[in-house]
Amino acid sequence: MTKSPTQRRAFIGAIAGAMALSTLGLGAAYAQSAEPIRIGLIYSKQGPGAAIGQYLQRGSELAVEQAGGKVLGRPIELVWLDEPNPQVSQQNMQRLVDESKVVAVVGGNYSSSALAMMSVANREKIPLILTGAAASEITGKSCSRYTFRTQATVPVQMEGLMPYVSQIGKKVYFITASYAFGQDILRASRALLKKVGATEVGVDEVPINTADYSSYILKIRQAKPDVVVGGLVGGDFSNFLKQWNEMGMKDKIPYAAIAVTDTDFWDVGAQASTGIYVKPWYYNNPKNTAAEKKMTADFEKKYHEPPSDKTWSGWIGMRALLESIEAAKSTDPKAIVTQLEKWKNTEEAFPFFFREWDHQMVRPAVIVGVKKQITDKWDYFDVLKNTSDSAASTEAAFGTKEEVGCNMPPL
Repeated sequence: MTKSPTQRRAFIGAIAGAMALSTLGLGAAYAQSAEPIRIGLIYSKQGPGAAIGQYLQRGSELAVEQAGGKVLGRPIELVWLDEPNPQVSQQNMQRLVDESKVVAVVGGNYSSSALAMMSVANREKIPLILTGAAASEITGKSCSRYTFRTQATVPVQMEGLMPYVSQIGKKVYFITASYAFGQDILRASRALLKKVGATEVGVDEVPINTADYSSYILKIRQAKPDVVVGGLVGGDFSNFLKQWNEMGMKDKIPYAAIAVTDTDFWDVGAQASTGIYVKPWYYNNPKNTAAEKKMTADFEKKYHEPPSDKTWSGWIGMRALLESIEAAKSTDPKAIVTQLEKWKNTEEAFPFFFREWDHQMVRPAVIVGVKKQITDKWDYFDVLKNTSDSAASTEAAFGTKEEVGCNMPPL
């Protein structure tokens, strides 16, 4: 049938409109594929935790670089905000959600800040991977469906450390930070004293940013303990060890602690460094995996120094997130959480993973001792052993659901 001129114009117009719509659709799809996926970082930029924050951030950034800077075929944009105290950390978590429109957040070194950040993650339904905080309530009574944690809990670390402490001596003095992390150390250690045949002879809970530890050290000297168990963090720990050495205590009373980081000792220096410690990871551990050795090599090439254990924590937290986003094929928060609950790393002697019912990473920590003679600028430790030596003993060390006390709501 022959079309009239008016019909022909209408037909041509319809075709042109359809082509325009198709072009617009392709353009929109292209624009979406080019739009970056934003991931938030909350790590300390100032104060006693600044060095820790820098190594955490570098580890997370390196994981992104090793992934080619993309996830789901789209560029990754990292937005790094500060972790100076719980209130500001909570505000910065909210800013990342409201202003930066992040799909997830990696960060949280201090337990007090982490607990504050968790309230935002839960309310806004944004996945949060905590890479440093060790207080047990994070994956215990305060657990959240949207929060995951890479650091072993304080009770797990103390369970590994206290047998070593009891071999040194039976009279124990505690010096810990006066917030959630330090209080958790006291609870866990005191619960283990009878088991290892030790007794408490003194305790001090110290405020953050304490500059002068001389009065505390004098109290320890007067109490004459066999060993000191510490729970100080970052610059506070560095200050303590320096003054401990200056006051002639380094070879007088042994010191033991958990959740320390390499930068503490690099800051203190070889002369003042001493003690036995539990750490999540050590760069010069012969048992490190091929992926961890590659991360170490990549880090050394970029920064001309080895990675700290905090580098590993920031790296594995970001790596787990990126792999889970890829597995989800989506940036939908529920889809990411679901895949994080299924995520498993099979590169080590036995697999490690986020436990589905409390989101705690189940993996042994490593017990290290400061070398008698430190001859390398960076290598301060001898690796003594893991805190557990099998998959079954590791899972048992992290406690049962009843012991942990996490009751998570449905997703």
